[in-house]
Amino acid sequence: MQVLTTPFRTPLFIGGEIYRGSTYGPKHPLAIPRVSTAIDLSRAMGWLPEEVYLDTHVASERELARFHTADYIAALKRAEVEQRVDEVTATRHNLGKLENPIFAEMYRRPAHSSGSALQAARILGDRPAGLVYAPAAGTHHARRDRASGFCYFNAPVLGILELLDHGLERVLYVDLDAHHGDGVEEAFADDDRVLTVSVHEDGRWPYTGKAEDRAGGMARNLPVPPGFNDSEMEHIMEAAVLPLARAFRPQAMVIQTGADALAEDPLSRLELSNRALWDAVTALLPLAPRVLVVGGGGYNPWSVGRCWAGIWAVMNGIDPAIAPTAEAESVLRALTWNRAAGRNPPEHWFTTLADEGRPGPVRDAVRRVAEMALS
Repeated sequence: MQVLTTPFRTPLFIGGEIYRGSTYGPKHPLAIPRVSTAIDLSRAMGWLPEEVYLDTHVASERELARFHTADYIAALKRAEVEQRVDEVTATRHNLGKLENPIFAEMYRRPAHSSGSALQAARILGDRPAGLVYAPAAGTHHARRDRASGFCYFNAPVLGILELLDHGLERVLYVDLDAHHGDGVEEAFADDDRVLTVSVHEDGRWPYTGKAEDRAGGMARNLPVPPGFNDSEMEHIMEAAVLPLARAFRPQAMVIQTGADALAEDPLSRLELSNRALWDAVTALLPLAPRVLVVGGGGYNPWSVGRCWAGIWAVMNGIDPAIAPTAEAESVLRALTWNRAAGRNPPEHWFTTLADEGRPGPVRDAVRRVAEMALS
């Protein structure tokens, strides 16, 4: 087991207990535990000693206002207290529908998630180098004054703004979620200090991020076809994402690692194994001295928990493709999921951390979007 021990690059993990038991509602895709599962698995595997674990900073209204409007922050805070929104507020801020429901922690939970991104950015901004993992901070769809795609505040945007406020001039954002990182792209479309690169399923909500869309010049989009496999992810990385990163020479990088691109996820038609995401993160880590890794989508509790714990392992130079400890297996067996696939989950969801690889042909559509990204 190899662990990174160089000064400033010893990874830190930012977590919190608010995510344990917090749910968007029993019928919502985010009825499942995700961050808490990643924490529990990492601890059960012996990968997360207390000295590298930090409790989440909670973003203040002033900090949230660095990106979001005061009216929106107030509306969200009021909606949590009252557990309702009027029709005008619902329409204006996209609140109270199935997508972005009213729930008990609807202000506090995203304030924690955004706070973890700010906390990570301040740690990184104050050091010449560093690695921080904030799995709750991948809420990449939220806009200045409205919720979108289960995201109430945009934690990646707030984290990047904090890095810029520390004087950094080249920040790379790489989004590996199944859904286009539209909120982050829009926020920095005209800012030549931030390059956003998004790999996402073509034709999937939010139906943006076409290959030819450069969003003011500082975006590269790689929409991939359904059935996207591990070999195609490797090609996209080698042929497009890594060359873009090297050419940009980022002083800091934010990597969004939504686990909804994995084959078992109910909200995409992509076919990646968790190994493909682990390999992508491993390849990106050396390309910037400061790296913030965040989570994102992921709606199967076993696949997202195993994937995100494995990402923490590879950040520490540990190969996660090993058998889970008895304690880790107990964490996995305690999970439940009220979808058909959760009623009789396959045994390997309990007894393995690494998926079987899912190689396949590299299709012309994938080759084309990689070429377009560099054109």
